[in-house]
Amino acid sequence: MFEKYCKTQQRWAKGLSSSRHWVLVLGALGLCQNAMAQAVQEVVITGNPLGRAQGPSTAASLSGLELSQSGQGSLGETLNSLPGVSSTYFGPNASRPIVRGLDGDRIRVLSNSGASLDVSALSYDHAVPLDVLSVERIEVLRGPASLQYGGSAVGGVVNVIDNRIPRTPFQGVLGKAQAQSGSGNGERSVGALLETGSGRWVLHVDAFDRKTDDVKVPQNLACSKPGSPVLAMRICNSDSTSKGGAVGGSLFFDQGFLGLAVNEYKSNYGTVAEDEVTIDMYSKRVALEGQWKPLSGLWQSVQAQASQTRYQHTEFDAGAPGTVFANQGHDFRLQGRHRSWAGWEGAWGWQSEAGHFSAAGDEAFAPYSRTQTQALFVLEELSFDKARWSWGLRREQVKVRSFGNPDPSVDRFETGDRKFTPQSFALGARFELSPQWLWTVNAAHTQRAPKDYELFANGPHIATAAWERGDSALGLEKSGSVDLGLEWQVGANKAALTAFQSRFSNFIGLLGTGLVDQESGLPIQNYQGVRARFSGFEASGQVRLMQSAGSLDLGLKADLVRAVNQSLNEPLPRISPLRMGANLRYAQGPLTAHLGLDAYAAQNRVPVGSMVTAAYTLWHGGLGYRQKMELGSLNWFVRVDNLSNQWAYSASSILTSTAPGKAPLPGRSVKFGVVANF
Repeated sequence: MFEKYCKTQQRWAKGLSSSRHWVLVLGALGLCQNAMAQAVQEVVITGNPLGRAQGPSTAASLSGLELSQSGQGSLGETLNSLPGVSSTYFGPNASRPIVRGLDGDRIRVLSNSGASLDVSALSYDHAVPLDVLSVERIEVLRGPASLQYGGSAVGGVVNVIDNRIPRTPFQGVLGKAQAQSGSGNGERSVGALLETGSGRWVLHVDAFDRKTDDVKVPQNLACSKPGSPVLAMRICNSDSTSKGGAVGGSLFFDQGFLGLAVNEYKSNYGTVAEDEVTIDMYSKRVALEGQWKPLSGLWQSVQAQASQTRYQHTEFDAGAPGTVFANQGHDFRLQGRHRSWAGWEGAWGWQSEAGHFSAAGDEAFAPYSRTQTQALFVLEELSFDKARWSWGLRREQVKVRSFGNPDPSVDRFETGDRKFTPQSFALGARFELSPQWLWTVNAAHTQRAPKDYELFANGPHIATAAWERGDSALGLEKSGSVDLGLEWQVGANKAALTAFQSRFSNFIGLLGTGLVDQESGLPIQNYQGVRARFSGFEASGQVRLMQSAGSLDLGLKADLVRAVNQSLNEPLPRISPLRMGANLRYAQGPLTAHLGLDAYAAQNRVPVGSMVTAAYTLWHGGLGYRQKMELGSLNWFVRVDNLSNQWAYSASSILTSTAPGKAPLPGRSVKFGVVANF
């Protein structure tokens, strides 16, 4: 069947002559070429408590030099290049990942598999308080293993991993340092870490500092920010500063370890939707983690994680402090991996999480609230012959309480309590059809409790340019999903194709009402449940074109999401269009080079009130050189993005509709950097 599909694509391509059409079919043709010669390579995913290798249909990751070279100032833009992952893009400083069209509280962002408490899902202009300069690895996880993290992981899990709590003993000293500068945004950034160990203990310390100017774009934009030109080829108010660091350490004993880490993050950045509004952010997280591996008994290992987070940011308008958002809370997680029983291997666990949210000021659109979650979860796997079966189950108790607002002049919020009992389960299977072929299937039924703002919001939200109203009568968000994957690999050649569909019987969305708030003049939007369907595919592949003294590989990728509000029979907003990409990579000894493109189709499938976006193609390229040193190595790199200086807008950014013309994608930029390892 797959060969028949390839022949169909080849016949289609022969009938197309323009370069634009060639770009649109490039990924499909390349996938077929790859499929002629491949074997399935597995990726070990930390987010799976069984330590299993996962196929690319359920997980993806960035680490090492690839993360250093492609890392951006925000989490969403850093992951935007992965198949199936796009970005909310609220300018260069604030964006969260979108996975298969799902964003916000349907994507769970974790720190070392533990909760990362902030308010980034509350509003598109709120950044995730982390910087990739201090990150070791970022994983995107889907399938049954993601279920252990709750209904907020219906779209997937983004697990940000560092080594601030060391988990492996060693003796000696090791370190890493990175410095880079960029022409597109005037970036100046440095980061470093140092670890030392004696075998029984390991200490870790890291720090980073990043500064950027307003981002360059191909055309002039208007700006009313004091001290800035009225017209300039830059995104007004897109500069930023951020810094932070951590101290951690672990003690190791014969059957496990116990570790502690404290990290801080500070950032000040422009929100781009308004020329004089900036956000000053602070986050402090204390984490404790331990593991015990008993020599006998039911449990192979028992692991506990606990964290306490204090987050706050203040929004300044023309230098005057305005609304203050804060979130304080804790997370505790206890899970045990049992020994194999009748072929079954699995992990059972309990999680407790609590957060206290507050918003004080003129633009406080959500009340003071407290959310408490208790959950039990199970993940089990059975392997035999060339197949592996897995299933996951999670049951939660969620309590959401609104306290209104202590300011007596703000009496618009409803107070009260809501209790929910979400239950979710998932099934998965992978079959090795041959040494070259692998087939995967995953199915899930997921329930998510509404968030505090979805229940009780009632106020002006400038980031969405609307007066938002919650609905305290909302029920559980419910969905059923399935995905089918096919993978093939032989040597350096590989291909993967995954098709998916998710159906929501109650998708909680922010929808227009056609009404206008008389006091603020903002359109009124209500949180309400609708029927919705998300479907699409992801494809990726690599074919080796040359192998001699060096190697030349062609990498290809493509993805597509179609999202429909079935209650109104119209498209859902902020969905990335068809994307296709190609990348030529050459490697010989210490030298690497690459040249590639990412082609975005026009997005015409938008609801009333949203803007369509035109098609565009972004070219990129780079060089890398590894210099060996007596005590380590230096990795030099240069990367060029948007090589042709293309003018473009993101279809998945709310700014495209709410602040048209304010925040195009960055223009041509060149980044120079060096990473030292010793």
